[in-house]
Amino acid sequence: MSGARPFQDNPALRVDGLAVARGGRVLFSGLSFAAGAGDYVELRGANGSGKTSLIRALAGFLPPRAGTIVFERIEEPALALHYVGHSNGLKSNASVASHARYWAGLFGGVGDAEGALVRVGLSGARDRLARTLSQGQARRLALSRLVIAPRPIWLLDEPAAALDAQGRETLGALVAAHRADGGIVVAAVHEPLGPEPSLALKVGA
Repeated sequence: MSGARPFQDNPALRVDGLAVARGGRVLFSGLSFAAGAGDYVELRGANGSGKTSLIRALAGFLPPRAGTIVFERIEEPALALHYVGHSNGLKSNASVASHARYWAGLFGGVGDAEGALVRVGLSGARDRLARTLSQGQARRLALSRLVIAPRPIWLLDEPAAALDAQGRETLGALVAAHRADGGIVVAAVHEPLGPEPSLALKVGA
């Protein structure tokens, strides 16, 4: 875990009376919760219950049908979020290291690309092309975006997909370190990730 808390402004997320619909069908309504610095909100529910849609609504990709999403003490939410969805978003013919360098530049040139690869267990695969990676390694590479540059709020959709036991342990350590830094994690999960959540929220009926 980190010694310092880089997110000193105590970011917060507040959701009030949220309703989200897809294809004309309301997935959930009246959803309210709050998260502050160091909180981990675990979203649970059956497939199709709306967990992914909730994550996408929080990320700004899906407009709510009703309710509000408020990011407190954050001037530009789009620049304060890390979103990891189902897709790893990798280029098949680009190396692991080139992905990390690209993301470091994309996030403002302040990211520690090499350090991120070490933290996710890919330092030994830095020269391999993305298309040669196992599914678990590809997921680790996608997760490296979270630590290449600090952003206070992580929105994760099934982040443990394809990870083995060691990969899940690594993910748990990343979540724990981010919370210690004063960050917020909201994750839609099929089964608990491991870290004790501040709030376990059932989505849908």
